[in-house]
Amino acid sequence: MLPIISVVIKALWLMLPAYIANPTAAIFGGGKPIDFGKKWHDGQRILGDGKTFRGLAGGAACGIVIGLLEMQVATGEPFVIPPITGVIALSFGALLGDIVKSFFKRRFGYERGAGLPLVDQLDFVAGAWVLAYIVDPKWFIENFTLPIIITVLIVTPILHRATNIIGYHIKVKKEPW
Repeated sequence: MLPIISVVIKALWLMLPAYIANPTAAIFGGGKPIDFGKKWHDGQRILGDGKTFRGLAGGAACGIVIGLLEMQVATGEPFVIPPITGVIALSFGALLGDIVKSFFKRRFGYERGAGLPLVDQLDFVAGAWVLAYIVDPKWFIENFTLPIIITVLIVTPILHRATNIIGYHIKVKKEPW
Protein backbone atom coordinates (compact mmCIF):
# COMPACT_ATOMS: atom_id res chain seq x y z
CA MET A 1 0.00 0.00 0.00
CA LEU A 2 1.30 3.47 -0.81
CA PRO A 3 2.53 5.28 2.31
CA ILE A 4 0.23 8.28 1.80
CA ILE A 5 -2.83 6.05 1.40
CA SER A 6 -1.83 4.13 4.50
CA VAL A 7 -1.53 7.38 6.48
CA VAL A 8 -4.95 8.61 5.30
CA ILE A 9 -6.61 5.29 6.13
CA LYS A 10 -4.96 5.16 9.56
CA ALA A 11 -5.95 8.77 10.29
CA LEU A 12 -9.58 8.12 9.38
CA TRP A 13 -9.56 4.85 11.34
CA LEU A 14 -8.14 6.45 14.47
CA MET A 15 -10.58 9.35 14.33
CA LEU A 16 -13.66 7.25 13.52
CA PRO A 17 -15.11 7.28 17.08
CA ALA A 18 -14.85 11.09 17.13
CA TYR A 19 -16.05 11.41 13.53
CA ILE A 20 -19.15 9.36 14.38
CA ALA A 21 -19.85 10.91 17.81
CA ASN A 22 -19.93 14.47 16.51
CA PRO A 23 -22.71 14.24 13.87
CA THR A 24 -24.76 11.62 15.67
CA ALA A 25 -25.06 13.98 18.63
CA ALA A 26 -27.15 16.19 16.32
CA ILE A 27 -29.30 13.22 15.30
CA PHE A 28 -30.00 12.20 18.91
CA GLY A 29 -30.17 15.78 20.22
CA GLY A 30 -33.15 17.54 21.64
CA GLY A 31 -34.60 17.55 25.09
CA LYS A 32 -33.01 19.04 28.19
CA PRO A 33 -30.10 21.40 27.44
CA ILE A 34 -26.85 20.73 29.29
CA ASP A 35 -26.85 24.29 30.64
CA PHE A 36 -30.44 23.87 31.95
CA GLY A 37 -31.33 27.14 30.19
CA LYS A 38 -29.13 29.16 32.54
CA LYS A 39 -27.25 32.30 31.61
CA TRP A 40 -23.62 33.23 32.24
CA HIS A 41 -22.50 36.45 33.94
CA ASP A 42 -22.66 38.22 30.58
CA GLY A 43 -26.40 37.59 30.28
CA GLN A 44 -25.99 35.08 27.44
CA ARG A 45 -26.90 31.41 27.64
CA ILE A 46 -24.01 29.30 28.89
CA LEU A 47 -24.24 26.93 25.91
CA GLY A 48 -27.65 27.21 24.31
CA ASP A 49 -30.39 24.78 23.33
CA GLY A 50 -28.17 22.99 20.81
CA LYS A 51 -26.18 21.15 23.47
CA THR A 52 -28.39 18.56 25.15
CA PHE A 53 -27.95 15.58 27.43
CA ARG A 54 -29.61 13.36 24.85
CA GLY A 55 -27.22 14.52 22.13
CA LEU A 56 -24.20 14.04 24.40
CA ALA A 57 -25.26 10.54 25.44
CA GLY A 58 -26.38 9.47 21.95
CA GLY A 59 -23.33 10.84 20.18
CA ALA A 60 -20.89 9.37 22.70
CA ALA A 61 -22.66 5.99 22.59
CA CYS A 62 -22.45 5.88 18.78
CA GLY A 63 -18.75 6.76 18.85
CA ILE A 64 -18.09 4.09 21.46
CA VAL A 65 -20.03 1.45 19.50
CA ILE A 66 -17.97 2.24 16.39
CA GLY A 67 -14.79 2.02 18.44
CA LEU A 68 -15.86 -1.34 19.87
CA LEU A 69 -16.47 -2.57 16.32
CA GLU A 70 -13.02 -1.31 15.34
CA MET A 71 -11.56 -3.29 18.23
CA GLN A 72 -13.19 -6.44 16.84
CA VAL A 73 -12.21 -6.06 13.19
CA ALA A 74 -8.76 -4.43 13.38
CA THR A 75 -6.14 -6.52 11.63
CA GLY A 76 -2.97 -4.48 12.16
CA GLU A 77 -1.49 -1.51 10.28
CA PRO A 78 -3.12 0.71 9.24
CA PHE A 79 -6.08 -0.67 11.19
CA VAL A 80 -4.69 -0.39 14.71
CA ILE A 81 -6.68 -1.78 17.61
CA PRO A 82 -7.71 1.16 19.77
CA PRO A 83 -7.86 0.66 23.53
CA ILE A 84 -11.25 1.12 25.17
CA THR A 85 -9.86 4.15 26.99
CA GLY A 86 -8.95 5.73 23.66
CA VAL A 87 -12.35 4.94 22.16
CA ILE A 88 -14.21 6.50 25.09
CA ALA A 89 -11.90 9.52 25.22
CA LEU A 90 -12.16 10.20 21.48
CA SER A 91 -15.97 9.89 21.58
CA PHE A 92 -16.60 12.04 24.63
CA GLY A 93 -13.70 14.38 23.85
CA ALA A 94 -15.18 15.20 20.45
CA LEU A 95 -18.43 16.28 22.08
CA LEU A 96 -16.68 18.14 24.89
CA GLY A 97 -14.64 20.05 22.31
CA ASP A 98 -17.86 21.10 20.61
CA ILE A 99 -19.36 22.12 23.95
CA VAL A 100 -16.32 24.24 24.87
CA LYS A 101 -16.50 25.93 21.46
CA SER A 102 -20.17 26.72 22.03
CA PHE A 103 -19.36 28.28 25.39
CA PHE A 104 -16.81 30.61 23.80
CA LYS A 105 -19.02 31.41 20.82
CA ARG A 106 -21.69 32.62 23.26
CA ARG A 107 -19.09 34.74 25.07
CA PHE A 108 -18.08 36.35 21.77
CA GLY A 109 -21.70 37.09 20.89
CA TYR A 110 -22.26 34.42 18.24
CA GLU A 111 -25.84 33.21 18.04
CA ARG A 112 -26.68 29.51 17.92
CA GLY A 113 -25.81 28.16 14.50
CA ALA A 114 -23.63 31.11 13.48
CA GLY A 115 -20.62 29.89 11.52
CA LEU A 116 -17.07 30.24 12.76
CA PRO A 117 -14.80 28.89 10.00
CA LEU A 118 -12.20 26.27 10.96
CA VAL A 119 -13.17 26.47 14.63
CA ASP A 120 -16.51 24.81 13.80
CA GLN A 121 -14.69 22.12 11.82
CA LEU A 122 -11.85 21.37 14.24
CA ASP A 123 -13.29 21.93 17.72
CA PHE A 124 -14.28 18.30 18.11
CA VAL A 125 -10.87 17.15 16.89
CA ALA A 126 -9.14 19.29 19.52
CA GLY A 127 -11.46 17.98 22.24
CA ALA A 128 -10.95 14.37 21.15
CA TRP A 129 -7.17 14.74 21.07
CA VAL A 130 -6.90 16.55 24.40
CA LEU A 131 -9.04 14.00 26.24
CA ALA A 132 -7.35 11.04 24.52
CA TYR A 133 -3.95 12.43 25.47
CA ILE A 134 -5.02 12.97 29.09
CA VAL A 135 -6.57 9.49 29.39
CA ASP A 136 -3.95 7.46 27.50
CA PRO A 137 -0.89 9.56 26.58
CA LYS A 138 1.26 6.58 25.56
CA TRP A 139 -1.32 5.31 23.04
CA PHE A 140 -1.99 8.82 21.76
CA ILE A 141 1.70 9.60 21.15
CA GLU A 142 2.34 6.21 19.51
CA ASN A 143 -0.54 6.61 17.07
CA PHE A 144 -1.12 10.30 16.47
CA THR A 145 2.15 10.97 14.70
CA LEU A 146 2.85 14.19 12.83
CA PRO A 147 1.71 12.76 9.46
CA ILE A 148 -1.52 11.51 11.06
CA ILE A 149 -2.16 14.86 12.75
CA ILE A 150 -1.54 16.79 9.52
CA THR A 151 -3.82 14.42 7.60
CA VAL A 152 -6.62 14.80 10.16
CA LEU A 153 -6.30 18.60 10.07
CA ILE A 154 -6.60 18.59 6.27
CA VAL A 155 -9.29 15.93 5.83
CA THR A 156 -11.56 16.87 8.73
CA PRO A 157 -12.82 20.24 7.44
CA ILE A 158 -13.75 18.57 4.15
CA LEU A 159 -15.56 15.67 5.86
CA HIS A 160 -17.19 18.05 8.35
CA ARG A 161 -18.57 20.25 5.60
CA ALA A 162 -19.88 17.27 3.64
CA THR A 163 -21.62 15.69 6.64
CA ASN A 164 -23.14 19.01 7.68
CA ILE A 165 -24.57 19.54 4.21
CA ILE A 166 -26.09 16.06 4.38
CA GLY A 167 -27.40 16.74 7.90
CA TYR A 168 -28.95 19.99 6.70
CA HIS A 169 -30.71 18.29 3.80
CA ILE A 170 -32.09 15.49 5.98
CA LYS A 171 -33.30 18.12 8.46
CA VAL A 172 -31.16 17.21 11.50
CA LYS A 173 -29.16 20.45 11.23
CA LYS A 174 -30.58 23.94 10.85
CA GLU A 175 -27.47 25.25 9.07
CA PRO A 176 -25.25 23.57 6.46
CA TRP A 177 -21.99 24.38 8.31
